[in-house]
Amino acid sequence: MRLTLNIWRQAHSEARGRMVPYRVGDISPEMSFLEMLDVLNEELTAEGEDPVAFDHDCREGICGMCGVVIDGIAHGPESLTTTCQLHMRHFEDGQEIDIEPWRAGAFPVLKDLVVDRSALDRIVASGGYITAPTGSAPEASSTPVAREDADRAFDAAACISCGACVAACPNGSASLFLGAKITHLGSLPQGQPERDSRAVAMSEQHDAEGFGGCTQIGECTAVCPAGIPLDMISQTSSDVLGALSRGHFS
Repeated sequence: MRLTLNIWRQAHSEARGRMVPYRVGDISPEMSFLEMLDVLNEELTAEGEDPVAFDHDCREGICGMCGVVIDGIAHGPESLTTTCQLHMRHFEDGQEIDIEPWRAGAFPVLKDLVVDRSALDRIVASGGYITAPTGSAPEASSTPVAREDADRAFDAAACISCGACVAACPNGSASLFLGAKITHLGSLPQGQPERDSRAVAMSEQHDAEGFGGCTQIGECTAVCPAGIPLDMISQTSSDVLGALSRGHFS
């Protein structure tokens, strides 16, 4: 396969960025999208040019590190698929592909396709934890969990914190991410002691980081590689309202 890649190049966070065209050949349809970028970077390095910076780690769709906007779609055209698991067989020989970083006010570009997603970490740090008594581990069956609650928690825990929901949202909101983290712990007995404080603190941190508000458009769920459902956003609202009605204020 031969492709034309229009890639966002930006030397650093303060530099002015622009789209730069590149041509790559001998691309196997079985390569992943990131392996295709590796081929380009090998060619650029051999020519003495600066390789394209992009985030990656496990390349198995688990860690949430990878993520670029491909032809206007976060993670690319295949649903329930991370950028690292997207294969070149989904593109045509001779195709022209636009590749850009996540676009959101809370995700400043660091270099090329790499953005700073530490705002998501700060949201989790503000309340994404449970009370954990020290000592030996309790018996696995010592705290019964209803099947429906366990399934709900597992669905929420599938979030890999990649930030695609933010990149796709017209408002730059992280509400789907926030809803998944709040629902995960709030569905379990172990997460009840901090349920009120967690919902309020994490919601306030979300807003403080500069993420936009949710207007239920649903673009977030369309690109989420973990398939997090939209109704987890309503869980955040329910928990926050419940906390405030019980007199919990930050």
